[in-house]
Amino acid sequence: MIAAGRLDNRLIARAIERVPGARFERWIDEGDAAELGCEGEASAIRAALETLGGLDVAVTKAPRLPARVFIADMDSTMIGQECIDELADYAGFKDRVAAITERAMRGELDFRSALMERVSLLKGLDRNALVECREKRIRPNRGAETLVATLNALGVRTALVSGCFTDFVEPVGAALGFQEMRANVLEVEGEKLTGRTVGAVVDGAAKREVAEKLLTAAGLEPAFRRGDGRLRAGRPPLRSGG
Repeated sequence: MIAAGRLDNRLIARAIERVPGARFERWIDEGDAAELGCEGEASAIRAALETLGGLDVAVTKAPRLPARVFIADMDSTMIGQECIDELADYAGFKDRVAAITERAMRGELDFRSALMERVSLLKGLDRNALVECREKRIRPNRGAETLVATLNALGVRTALVSGCFTDFVEPVGAALGFQEMRANVLEVEGEKLTGRTVGAVVDGAAKREVAEKLLTAAGLEPAFRRGDGRLRAGRPPLRSGG
């Protein structure tokens, strides 16, 4: 259970009431995250806890496997901002980007189309503007660097995978200590942006590809929950001797 800054004994008690046989196991981060033990179908447990509202829930089978891979998005996750919004505001076309975002939210554009339209607005922008925007506007979320450093120390493979741009993701990822970074690459000619990207677009499918690669490399068997497309890591596949 995760409820940043407001997870107290009262909220935990309410959660336990909703799941028959549930019990408090331990604090993961007091006030922010706790672990409960219970039996039953994962979907039923998740549905019961989600009725509390404002609570994030991760339901896993016991015994819990130690972390082997950590893959994070960047915008509004490891940093407190949305890079394309900050860049648009910095470069003076915030309203145009907001209009594209609104169309995407209405389902009129998929991620790839919305990205291409946003990138086209960058045509002619000096690449130094990206550096200036990053240095002036982008700040890591509190605890992000400590989190990544702790995971690295525990031998966890850490990767920052974002639909943003390498001009932001690579410096931010390196500063936070991520071992791998992947993002969209902006095309540059004579230090000016062309309004296009280079190579494959980093979208949901690309994030899945990275996740599968890292999980496989860690000896875990990646699989997708039926119906929702969310990646989960199973136990290491059985191997015959010899």
